[in-house]
Amino acid sequence: MGPLQSFSSQKIPFWYDASMKINTDPKKIEELLTRGVDEVIHLDDLRAKLLSGKQLRVKLGIDPTSPHLHLGRSIPLLKLRDFQELGHQIILLIGDATGVIGDTSDKDAERPMLTPEQVKENHADYYDQAAKILDMDKVEFRQNSEWLNPLGYTEIGEHADLFSVNQFIQRDNIRRRLEAGKRVSLREVLYPLMQGYDSVALKADVELGGSDQRFNLLAGRTLQEHFNQAPQNIVTNPLVEGLDGRKMSSSYGNGVYIFDTPADMYGKIMSLHDAFIIKYYIFMTRIPMQDITAIQHELSQKDTNPKDIKMRLAHALVSMYHSEDAANIAQTGWQEAFEQGKIPENTKTVKVKVKIPLVELLMKEGIVKSKTEFKRLVENGAIKFHGQIQEKKIIDPASLVTEDGALKIGKKRFLKIKVIKDAKKAGEIKDSEKKEG
Repeated sequence: MGPLQSFSSQKIPFWYDASMKINTDPKKIEELLTRGVDEVIHLDDLRAKLLSGKQLRVKLGIDPTSPHLHLGRSIPLLKLRDFQELGHQIILLIGDATGVIGDTSDKDAERPMLTPEQVKENHADYYDQAAKILDMDKVEFRQNSEWLNPLGYTEIGEHADLFSVNQFIQRDNIRRRLEAGKRVSLREVLYPLMQGYDSVALKADVELGGSDQRFNLLAGRTLQEHFNQAPQNIVTNPLVEGLDGRKMSSSYGNGVYIFDTPADMYGKIMSLHDAFIIKYYIFMTRIPMQDITAIQHELSQKDTNPKDIKMRLAHALVSMYHSEDAANIAQTGWQEAFEQGKIPENTKTVKVKVKIPLVELLMKEGIVKSKTEFKRLVENGAIKFHGQIQEKKIIDPASLVTEDGALKIGKKRFLKIKVIKDAKKAGEIKDSEKKEG
């Protein structure tokens, strides 16, 4: 039990603010316990603690499996802010040790191990992304390598003895994989022990997580009881659909990201399926619930265009993560592009050499990923060039850029082009490309 002793002897964390007043407003507490919540373990107990005025330690762990936090992650982050606004001590835990091992709670296949270097690179901007939602001056910001990396086989064996293999393989996704003859590594069995021990090290009173994390969250209660701590309460949130209808996930590429530009965030929300509009309002904003109820009623009326409701949602989210001015500009740009058929004024402009292959330009700008994707877009008539005189559809995959204009790729991507014909300036562009390479 050696590695735990330093945490056990720390009776009052240095983040603790004894002057913090705890808000025990029953209405605010009830909304905290219900809005965007899938399950509370145990509801009556947690409600009583919140009403008591005691400051609770509320933990959320995020594994850095991707550099970008999507709005699915914002659901527990917003819940963490709800606790913070009531005066509780919140803990944002970066799983730099668990991230290496990999959690397969929501996966149908084994998650590959990451290197410590990949994990470090992935969470480089997590603090700044979380700061879009939380008051980071009052956040206990930790990394679980602090206590997990020093553990040896003696401690890990002690923790593992509290659980059976049967408990692990009874989980739905693990059972399905075994029945399908898929590999389940022993490494995966370690993950719940690691997440559970985080709660011991941090002396968490409450832990937040997605509904797919239920087994791991309960492991925290088991380990806390073993170490003579009061078992944490648990608040889970439902998983939310991404832009393609599957669960929002960085690996699927179907997410709206906290660090998306205003234009990208607005455009992505406008591509959202109508069935998910109200869910996004409830889970991803803090617009008052009575207002959302009114929006839901409005949406149910035959003469209501869902697009108008979605525009208000997109505006609210861009305002939340950027500013109201940014939301106004993004909305105007979207309307110009999709309602009036114009190229948005804030579209990126690139300077290029005359007769550069169009496919090379779009790949360099990251608009298409490959020549195959470019060819498919051309064959589907999805690329249009707005020149100085007329608009034309690109029909030849070998097309070259010969004049100033703007490209419209599909429905949501735009690029303005300025052709440099002067040999000296074209040479400067070539030199800068070499430096970038």
